[in-house]
Amino acid sequence: MTGTMTKDADHTDARGDPARRALLRPSARAALKTIAAFEATKGLAAIAALLGWLALMHHDVHRLALEWIGHFGLDPRSHFPELLMRYVDALNVTPVRTTVLLGSAYAALRWLEAAGLWFDRAWGEWIGALGSGVYVPFELMHLRHSPTWQGAVVVCFNVALVLFLGWRLRQRRAERSLAARSP
Repeated sequence: MTGTMTKDADHTDARGDPARRALLRPSARAALKTIAAFEATKGLAAIAALLGWLALMHHDVHRLALEWIGHFGLDPRSHFPELLMRYVDALNVTPVRTTVLLGSAYAALRWLEAAGLWFDRAWGEWIGALGSGVYVPFELMHLRHSPTWQGAVVVCFNVALVLFLGWRLRQRRAERSLAARSP
């Protein structure tokens, strides 16, 4: 009888204690760590791109982009090279302070989200769910306008990410209400 009560008591403790319950779900924990690593990598990529842009600031970036397009044998009037040139020209007229501020803020937000997810914090899940959810309507519009399998993969990935983080937040809420009801 004591063994049964101990087993039931352990089960009740695991349900009431979020830290122990998180240990019971290694797949969810691994998913959070994977998402955190991905978000931290996005932050690093943003800083690398920002530093690269700053290093090219005193060069004719328009000419460099045209040289790269020619080096790869692309037609500058085709869709993606033209898109690249449009972004290069837009960045050329953007004040440096604005570029540095936006790039740094993006990287800081990605690192903040990564830390929150890595350490299994609700605020990290909120940042991740909201940050990924903001992109979904735009990605759906883009997919509707020009459907590609790559665009569909991106939409599916972001929707799955929002659903997973929403599930984790809902799970936290259920754990809190269960813990509040238990003596």
